[in-house]
Amino acid sequence: MEKMMIQKPKVIAVVGPTASGKTSFAISLAEKNNGEIVSADSRLVYIGFDIGTAKPSIEEREGIPHHMIDIVEPEVDYSAGLYAQEAEKKILDISARGKLPIIVGGTGLYFRLLLENYDVPKVEPDYDLRQELSLLSFDELYKILLKTDSVRAAEISKNDKKKIIRAIEIAKHLEKPLSEYKKEPKFDVEWIGLNYPRDILYERINKRVDIMIKDGLVEETEYLLKKHGRIKNIIYTIGYQEIVSYLDNEISLEEAKEKIKQNTRNYAKRQLTWFRKNSLIKWNCEPVRLKK
Repeated sequence: MEKMMIQKPKVIAVVGPTASGKTSFAISLAEKNNGEIVSADSRLVYIGFDIGTAKPSIEEREGIPHHMIDIVEPEVDYSAGLYAQEAEKKILDISARGKLPIIVGGTGLYFRLLLENYDVPKVEPDYDLRQELSLLSFDELYKILLKTDSVRAAEISKNDKKKIIRAIEIAKHLEKPLSEYKKEPKFDVEWIGLNYPRDILYERINKRVDIMIKDGLVEETEYLLKKHGRIKNIIYTIGYQEIVSYLDNEISLEEAKEKIKQNTRNYAKRQLTWFRKNSLIKWNCEPVRLKK
């Protein structure tokens, strides 16, 4: 007797660097295909991180249900592993209701754990190692991570000390790189990547930052600091960290704005480095109606 094949839920993944138009593309795709959107952005999960993360407003979502946005307070250390667990539940629910799950974002590790069939072994905190690593500079830490897990290093900002230390901690406790841990694929994924020529992408990033400042990024940062204090998720998030320096009178507002632009452009480079390793991604497709 032939073994019956179990059909895996269909999923569309929309990936790319920041400011590449993923949100509007995914909304158009959802409208044409009875879809719902699941965010794959490590900062959109946080309540109150709105202007600084270019979080789509309720109006911008155009009536399309969005999931995994505004789910925890910034004090929460929301891990990629937890994201993958919760997002998988959302995908299964959306699919069970006869709708198309569309995963959209720029956090490569989220996609890796959720859709690229990788699994993160549980590694308990090593507080002695953390204390030892905390004494090192950003550059020293980043060099260690490059040697222990170069794939993970490409995803993390050199200035995000907390994430670098955790990545080193995981790498040192595993017998092989994180990228080699795989699990059985659960979804039938179609990958779509969005990008622009570098000069155009950088101009889009620059304009987005100008709009953020105009829309109240300084005031939002002040509000977040007043409500939450100088927590790591504010201090180490691009957009907020530079405005904090401005509020501390370390740099001018114009300098803060230029630093946000530069740091965002650098982040976009790292995003592209990550996604270009996935040969299944079809770049710059049109949001057409998919075949059943």
